[in-house]
Amino acid sequence: MGAVPAEPRRVGVFGGSFDPPHIGHLTVAGDVADALELDEVWWVPAARSPFKVEDTLTPAEIRLEMVRAAIADDPRFVVRDDEIRRGGVSYTVDTIRAFRDEEPDTEFFLILGADQADRFGEWREAEEILRLATLAVVGRDGTEGAGIDSEVGTFERVSVRRVDVSSSDVRERVRRGGDVSDCLPPAVLNAIRHHALYTPPSSAAAGDLV
Repeated sequence: MGAVPAEPRRVGVFGGSFDPPHIGHLTVAGDVADALELDEVWWVPAARSPFKVEDTLTPAEIRLEMVRAAIADDPRFVVRDDEIRRGGVSYTVDTIRAFRDEEPDTEFFLILGADQADRFGEWREAEEILRLATLAVVGRDGTEGAGIDSEVGTFERVSVRRVDVSSSDVRERVRRGGDVSDCLPPAVLNAIRHHALYTPPSSAAAGDLV
């Protein structure tokens, strides 16, 4: 009898600006990894999102530093700087295509929020993305994935724990001098303090964030 072929690796692709990465991101990535039995989750900070006007986006090297700090405690998490090295507007289809070229035998799962899934038809080469990867659509109300044509490709619905925090909320709280220690990993908070991020030049010292 011949050897039983090895199961393909299962890798989640988790993209975003991550400005900053917070506990909500970690919860989503961990819950999806558990639910879909992923070997790894690749965190992919965008150079620039096609759907956002990000004139004040934190420099790429600092966002990469924050992601590395955020994911350090989970061996399943890996940061990829492909979109940042490529520069310009970050299109998911280019990233997924490059990953498939790099690892043709790996099964990729693109992790999306329900709001992203409902706009999926607006994405560049959406049908090609569905050919290259399975979508992992996260949500809690059972309506996620309404914008996806299931006849074009497959997708998985994944329920995750609710964490009411967003990167924009964190930035605004920092600008107002609020406490953000409840929604950030300590290492990310340290990076924000070190680089004095999100704080107007005339505001108090970065060490007053907590």
